[in-house]
Amino acid sequence: MNKHFSDNRKIDPSKGSHLGDGNLNDNNRVEIGPTVLAYREWEEAGLILPDLEKMRDYRWKRLTQHIVDRDWGGLLMFDPLNIRYATDSTNMQLWNTHNPFRAVLLCADGYMVMWDYKNSPFLSEFNPLVREQRSGASMFYFANGDKVQQAASSFTAEVDDLIRAHGGNNRRLGVDKIMVAGLRALEELGFDVHEGEEATEHARSIKGPDEILAMRAACHSCEMAMYEMEAFAREQIPFGGVSEDDVWAVLHAENIKRGGEWIETRLLASGPRTNPWFQECGPRIISENEIVSFDTDLVGAYGICCDISRSWWIGPEKPPADMVYAMQHGVEHIQTNMEMLKPGVSINDLSANTHVLDDQFQAQKYGCLMHGVGLCDEWPMVAYPNKHVAGAFDYELQPGMTLCVEALVSPEGGDFSIKLEDQVLITEDGYENLTKYPFDPALMGQ
Repeated sequence: MNKHFSDNRKIDPSKGSHLGDGNLNDNNRVEIGPTVLAYREWEEAGLILPDLEKMRDYRWKRLTQHIVDRDWGGLLMFDPLNIRYATDSTNMQLWNTHNPFRAVLLCADGYMVMWDYKNSPFLSEFNPLVREQRSGASMFYFANGDKVQQAASSFTAEVDDLIRAHGGNNRRLGVDKIMVAGLRALEELGFDVHEGEEATEHARSIKGPDEILAMRAACHSCEMAMYEMEAFAREQIPFGGVSEDDVWAVLHAENIKRGGEWIETRLLASGPRTNPWFQECGPRIISENEIVSFDTDLVGAYGICCDISRSWWIGPEKPPADMVYAMQHGVEHIQTNMEMLKPGVSINDLSANTHVLDDQFQAQKYGCLMHGVGLCDEWPMVAYPNKHVAGAFDYELQPGMTLCVEALVSPEGGDFSIKLEDQVLITEDGYENLTKYPFDPALMGQ
């Protein structure tokens, strides 16, 4: 059999010119994506891969329709997650969150332009839906010093020209997370600026068929990484000297090994540091016969967020009876609340009809009982009744929404917290739990 030079450049030599999701099978390609390990595990699990070209087209059409529905000339985006949704391209995502150098303008006719970092506009050229690549959207002080307003005026003049050409000269413009100088420059040009985040959150809330396939794949990879983290914890903690950071580092490494991208928080704690919740993981050495609780908050393959929480008992002894009860109560909480999920159910009713945690767990219960999930934690949020704000979420669930169902069972003044969370899909007639990771048998009293 003849071997060709092109085979040496393939990510997976056993495949053709493209991989199962449509990604170019080329080691030297520009766009990031899943690794051979992830593809192999998905194949072993019998998962169907998304068609990324169709997924990008779905997102582009959905955003464009939201622009048209609001009678805007276009939508100007700076949030790196909105840019990922619109273009499926990435560039220094975390740095971009506090140094907004990227921007995308999607005009009412579907014409889309990307401004990227200085000499890297080529990073979105793989996507033909991005019709132009430019640079020059940086309007933050670090990049421009005392000439920020000048930079903003130059950038917004380009936006103005594009809206005149592709937005019907409609001066109504949706904008998300713009710098103050940019907002002032747009208003000086006569734009009527509207809150773009409302449109992007609603657009992102309904997942298309290929986004759902991508989420299934990403969640599987996340859980494979969790299994590696659990195995490390159970095998190594008994020998001593293993810190919370050591355990948490395994999840990061295994996520990256599969083509995942980052983790948004540091929510892993052990023993008494689990209470109160929201202590970030650190150098504490974990002992045998202690609890470890964590929340993945993981941005995985395809940029999909996998937000799963679990608590583990590490050690040969049985966990205390009050901890077992709290765990069972937490599982009951999320499973009972899950049973309410189906199309047509109002977010107000989800809040009003929640399973009620015991009095001892009320003061420290989680900040919400459910929230949307996609490229990150997204709209909508379902609050507990005592935190519910009338009129904030007067909407109903629709097929294609994906939600995370939460439980924090944390006795006030106690020495442990149980953290649980499953990720679910709203289907045509109910819901599907996308989370397959088991609950710890020891904490369940088994």
